[in-house]
Amino acid sequence: MLLDKLSIREVQNQVSTGKIHLSDVVSAFLTAIDSRKGLNAFLHVFAHESLQRADQIEARLKAGTAGPLAGAIIAVKDNIALKQQKLTCGSNILSEFISPYDATIIQKLHAADAIIIGKTNMDEFAMGSSSEHSAFSKVRNPHNTKCVPGGSSGGSAAAIAAHLCNGAIGSDTGGSIRQPAAFCGVYGLKPTYGRVSRFGLVAFASSLDQIGPFANSVEDLALLLQTLCGVDERDSTTAQVAVPDADAALAEIDLTGKVIGMPDEFFPDDLASDIAESIATTRNAFEQRGARVIEVSLPLTNYSMPTYYIICTAEAASNLSRYDGAHFGYRAKDVRDLEEMYTKSRSEGFGDEVKRRIMLGTFVQSAGYYDAYYKRAMRARTLLRKEYEKVLQQCDFLLTPTTPTTAFQIGQKQDPLSMYLSDIFTVSANLTGLPALSVPAGRDRNGLPIGVQLIGRAFDEASLLQAAKLLEDIQKNVSST
Repeated sequence: MLLDKLSIREVQNQVSTGKIHLSDVVSAFLTAIDSRKGLNAFLHVFAHESLQRADQIEARLKAGTAGPLAGAIIAVKDNIALKQQKLTCGSNILSEFISPYDATIIQKLHAADAIIIGKTNMDEFAMGSSSEHSAFSKVRNPHNTKCVPGGSSGGSAAAIAAHLCNGAIGSDTGGSIRQPAAFCGVYGLKPTYGRVSRFGLVAFASSLDQIGPFANSVEDLALLLQTLCGVDERDSTTAQVAVPDADAALAEIDLTGKVIGMPDEFFPDDLASDIAESIATTRNAFEQRGARVIEVSLPLTNYSMPTYYIICTAEAASNLSRYDGAHFGYRAKDVRDLEEMYTKSRSEGFGDEVKRRIMLGTFVQSAGYYDAYYKRAMRARTLLRKEYEKVLQQCDFLLTPTTPTTAFQIGQKQDPLSMYLSDIFTVSANLTGLPALSVPAGRDRNGLPIGVQLIGRAFDEASLLQAAKLLEDIQKNVSST
């Protein structure tokens, strides 16, 4: 039995009936992590703590008192605070920083009896689309180690794709869960903004950041989402809405009468042919199950990329101003005065991509440019949100590609603009705050995974999970015949 391939529910059933020990499952994952070190998916592995916790949770499983995520072996992106563990954000400036507290979602995972096996690698401060911008070596795609896994949550996506855990947590500012999920052939969900607490998530762009799960199955994804959600008094942006029930969401899957929109702007002429074919196959699957697919238009989508990069860099410049060498983190040595300490600490501690975004963000907020750039971007964001709300009154959800291409080779995109365009189909969901889910949809002619994206109405993650479950069942039936 391949213990590292079991779903969360399968682990629970096997352990509670005494067929396997939870410590053996943890050991299987630890062995897998060690054997795939070359992926650089993990920055920190908690072997002793995980094995110790496994024995405690196994006793609760057998007694019938365990939490809903008992048996779940979880990897967490290293921009989420875990008490008494390193919190590096993939940056030299925080290379030795130890978190003094737990993020809210860490508290929730522990309360649900999940086992956190380690912290995953990432683009520095979540700024990147390839996971090449980590201060601690680039992450590699398990399907082809010459390719990137996507970013910035590439470590979490790679860990799931390589079966180094059975659940992972990432953060998504402009596609950083969905894009690596597509590149690695796993499920990745960005929940509605305000669905999950951001307390303990190191901020990149506060009005865009959202924590979300990765998994190898829709059921596992739904279980993780159920645990992560909820109001948090320490995060005033969390919403007073009911937490989705995983079992209820997947109990009845019926797309009869559902209307699915396909926005013209997401299907440019240069879209990779393999991805276009996967979208066509997905559309056909929905139609055969009773859904009606219509073409819609979201013309302001063409402004989403410049709008996103103005807003996210402005917020990044503000959020990262705290890393000055005085309060915490890296401090430059042999400095003569305070100004030199600030300058050297930030110059030596931050990588090139982070510096680039801080400079851009400072520029768009500077005197004489604030009205011309930042204020206009905020207006465009409002108009974009209204446009999506109007279209989603006609549709239950939207079907789009997750990415314009499959995973590209490491080092291929040296031009920042070409790298930024990797997120062209994902940034709109962050600007509008809507939930979006990347679903595996086959492989391209080189054997690399393809992802399709479902974008839903605010707080209607259940519809996205149901549609994803239907696609998952279809793929299982095809592979079994």
